[in-house]
Amino acid sequence: MADDKAEKRVFYNNEECPIRNVVAQIGDKWSALILFALVDGADRFNSLKSRIEGISQRMLTQTLRDLERDGYVNRTVFPEVPVRVEYELTLMGRELVKPLYQLVSWADTNHQAINQARKSYDERQQG
Repeated sequence: MADDKAEKRVFYNNEECPIRNVVAQIGDKWSALILFALVDGADRFNSLKSRIEGISQRMLTQTLRDLERDGYVNRTVFPEVPVRVEYELTLMGRELVKPLYQLVSWADTNHQAINQARKSYDERQQG
């Protein structure tokens, strides 16, 4: 009989783990929403803020910085008065939204079943 433990993957708590280091970052509360907002093209900060309901100015700023740091978003400052700043997806950002779209589509298809599973679970826990 094969050793089950030897066949299962181990997920290390370090920078080498792509799930912890990459997927968790884009799976936070706001990153995917910002990425999908930028699919429509370059946009300004206040426009993004108005399109992503519930995000604070501080959280939008931090998440845009994180997405820029990871190479998914470009920030362009135009030397105008007043200064104009636009954010847009990089090539890597555009590549990223393709598999993310599949996940979002799956979530849309299964949303009702997931909500029902949660309701059933919660009812069993209360009972």
